[in-house]
Amino acid sequence: MSARLLRRVLQEREAAPQDPEVAEDEEPEEEDASPPRAAARNLFDLLDGGDDEEEDKEDEAESSQPLSYTQQKHSVQKKPTNGVPETNKKSKKKKKKTKGEPSLMKSKDEQSLDSILEDLSIEKKPMQQRGHQSDRASGKEIDINEATHGATSVLEIDPKHLKGENEMRRIFGSKVVDSFENQRNMPSSSRQVRGVRRVTHNPRKTLLVSPPSYWPPWDKSLTMHLLETKNGLNYFRYAFDPSVSHVQDLFEAAKAANDLNAIAAILGKYPYHPESLLTFAELFKYSGEHQSSADAVEKCLFALECAWHPLFSPLQGNYQLKYSHDTNKPFFTALFSHMKNLDRRGCHRSALEVCKFLLSLDSDDPKGALFCIDYFALRSQQYKWLEQFAEEYQCDNSLWLFPNFSFSLAIARFYLERDATSEGSDHADKSTSVDLMKQALMLHPLVLRKIVDKAPLKDSSWTQILRNVFFGSAKPGSPSLEHMINIYVERHYIMWRFPELQNLLKEAALLVIESLKQDNREAQDWACVRKEAFSAEKNEYSHLLVSDFSDTTPSLPPEELRPFMVGPGMVHEMPPVEQEAAGPEILRAPREVAGRNPALVFLESLLPWVDYGDNHHDANEDNNGD
Repeated sequence: MSARLLRRVLQEREAAPQDPEVAEDEEPEEEDASPPRAAARNLFDLLDGGDDEEEDKEDEAESSQPLSYTQQKHSVQKKPTNGVPETNKKSKKKKKKTKGEPSLMKSKDEQSLDSILEDLSIEKKPMQQRGHQSDRASGKEIDINEATHGATSVLEIDPKHLKGENEMRRIFGSKVVDSFENQRNMPSSSRQVRGVRRVTHNPRKTLLVSPPSYWPPWDKSLTMHLLETKNGLNYFRYAFDPSVSHVQDLFEAAKAANDLNAIAAILGKYPYHPESLLTFAELFKYSGEHQSSADAVEKCLFALECAWHPLFSPLQGNYQLKYSHDTNKPFFTALFSHMKNLDRRGCHRSALEVCKFLLSLDSDDPKGALFCIDYFALRSQQYKWLEQFAEEYQCDNSLWLFPNFSFSLAIARFYLERDATSEGSDHADKSTSVDLMKQALMLHPLVLRKIVDKAPLKDSSWTQILRNVFFGSAKPGSPSLEHMINIYVERHYIMWRFPELQNLLKEAALLVIESLKQDNREAQDWACVRKEAFSAEKNEYSHLLVSDFSDTTPSLPPEELRPFMVGPGMVHEMPPVEQEAAGPEILRAPREVAGRNPALVFLESLLPWVDYGDNHHDANEDNNGD
């Protein structure tokens, strides 16, 4: 800015009235109607006014009488005292006027909203206040809500550890997992090379699994309904869409006839039918195709998760999905199988999170998640969480009375003590791991003999320990307890292959023998505790198979699978297995390919005993040549 323009602005500011409030109070209306004063002009507009040549001439004429630096500084300091307060005070008065109006409007809106809520009999209060008032109204609901809150807090799911791919990346690195995923997506590229076009899309992101791009879009054949809300819990149930309700009838008919061809036809038209996917997952598992079995289970979970209700979320914990509804059972089966597949891949932390989710779905625990959740906690080194879970989880009996928890809590304390020793901390206020292991052996002495046989523990010292009457002649006492012990040994025996745990078990067993020599009544006391805790004469856990908790999967022989791969009327046409195993010269019944479902042909081609007519055709040519 030139010196002339600066001097002009300063002169106009000095000519302005010194008390702008008086002028503003005397002429409030004229102020709005009058044009803006020079002081309110935009100073940046002065940079564009006038020609450059005129300004240069005037500057040269006035350069003989320039303003000093002190005068310019003094005049600039006057600027905020004359012009700026005027605009600020005007804006403040306008803000004061406008502040009152929204408050009035807001109060009117709140009053109208309150009246509407009163008409609808809806309380306008936070959820916590509503919960506290309802709890004060009924004392029973206080205990129920506190119990459910404690259970949900200890079963809180970490979404970062739900997917096995995330844990595999932490273990092996992203490059290894990405290369495996690329190989997994090879079926789509191989079919494109052969000339068959296959549409790929971006599947929706889910919480439990990561669907590949070659899976078909979800067919929306399932939905989830909210049944009721009771004690702060939402109860849900799966349901089939009315347009595909007949598919379940077709599956039941195929299942009753043991016809896998019909089930494969159902999957060809409805690729996300849950029970058909689980059926083929079992078939692949018993055939030794574990990866194909895991893919079928993940595909089932993807379809079931896409059908979730908006209010159903594993991260909230305020849900119940009762196993008593038939449409809910596939979700429990798929989650249990997925949990076992994660454990087989070494993703123990992901298996633990899935087990939490499975246990929180139904408080009755229909799949026996309580008998393996401690195993996954130990394998994933979540020792503190396991102790917290045993203290806070609400159950009919104390969890430390269960065989799996009585021994697992001692193991968890052992590793916590070892970590505390290395860190320099102290746990003197808690029982030691040796004491907990001693209590576990006194309560369940039968476990020791089964672990020695199953692990196996081949040290000669174990033979001497088992010769003791307390361990050698131990009996379970009830069918339920015996079944629980069998499940524990089948699930946890691999933990006892660690040398440090064998030493812990041996030390506790020797202390039990020494204490019984001094006072034999202690064994009777523990027997009374065991009898009172498990007093049922019938096996309450007969619905849980011991084989479901095993790492080993028995392979089904081909002669057992053959009747399921053909229709009911074709079994008598198939030759005996001995003829198939005799050699290639024995003719096998050919399988027709024309007009059949491609998915069925692909599944049958995986089985080594299936023939599509090549050998039969070659044999006929040989016979004609002779």
